[in-house]
Amino acid sequence: NGDGMGVGTQLTSHPDVDMVSFTGSTRAGKLISKSAADTVKRVHLELGGKGANIIFADARDNALAWSVKRCFGNSGQSCNAPTRLLVERSVYNDAVTAAADAANATAVDMASKQGNHIGPLVSQLQFDKVQNLIETGIGEGARLVAGGPGRPEGITEGYFVRPTVFADVNNEMEIAREEIFGPVLSIIPFDDEEEAIRIANDTVYGLTNYVQTEDSEKATRVARRLRSGMVEINGMPRSAGAPFGGYKQSGNGREGGSWGIEDFLEVKSVSGWASNQ
Repeated sequence: NGDGMGVGTQLTSHPDVDMVSFTGSTRAGKLISKSAADTVKRVHLELGGKGANIIFADARDNALAWSVKRCFGNSGQSCNAPTRLLVERSVYNDAVTAAADAANATAVDMASKQGNHIGPLVSQLQFDKVQNLIETGIGEGARLVAGGPGRPEGITEGYFVRPTVFADVNNEMEIAREEIFGPVLSIIPFDDEEEAIRIANDTVYGLTNYVQTEDSEKATRVARRLRSGMVEINGMPRSAGAPFGGYKQSGNGREGGSWGIEDFLEVKSVSGWASNQ
C-alpha cells in the first residue's frame, strides 16, 4: 500500500525485489519499467486498453444494447471496456440511434444505493480528465448523440458523469485513441471486414477486442487477425482459468490459469543430477 512516488519507486528499484507485478495505467507501467531497469528485475504489467467492438450487419438483435452496457459497466472504469464501437455502414444509422437510446436509459446514482445504475468516477482528477475529453470530442467534430459535459440532471455534486455517446468518430480523433476511463462511447463506421480489422488494430493498445456476427467463420477469421491478448465473440465471457493480459502498450505477461503462475516462476537447468536424488 502507498503512493507510486514513495512506496512504488522503492519497490521497483530495490535490488532485493526480484519481480514487480503491476495493474494500472500505461503511463505508470512505463515509469515502473524504467525504474526496474537498473536492477534488471522482471516486470509483469496489465495496463490500459482501447477495445474495439466490431458490429457486423448480421450481429444479433441485442448486440447494441449489450455493447453499451458493457462499455458503461463500472462507470466506464474498466481497462477492457469496448469503448470504440465499429459498426458496418449498412446498419450504422440504426446503431447510432440504438446506442443513444441505451445511453439515455442508463441511470446514474450513488454507488451505495441498490438498483440498476452506474455510480461516480473514482476521483476529482479522473472526473476532470473525462470532462476534458468529452469537450475535446465536441471540439474535434464528433457528433454528440447522448450525454455530454457536466453532471447528470438532478446531480449537483460528486464525480458523476453523464453516459455519453459520440457518433461519426474517426480513428484519428483523440477520443478514439486516448483511454478515457469513463462512460464515453465512440462510434466509428466501416465498410468491410478489412477496414474493420485495420481500424481495430490501429491503436497503441491491445488488451481486449470484441466481434459481433452470426457468421461463425467470419468471427473466427476476424478474431485471429485482431492484435489483442483477448477477443470476445458475441458477448461470450472468458472461461475460468483463461489468461488475462494484452499486447503492445496494454502490457506483458498474463494473469489467470497456468499462464499466470508461470509468469512468477523461473526455469533452472541442472546437469549431472544424481540418480538417487
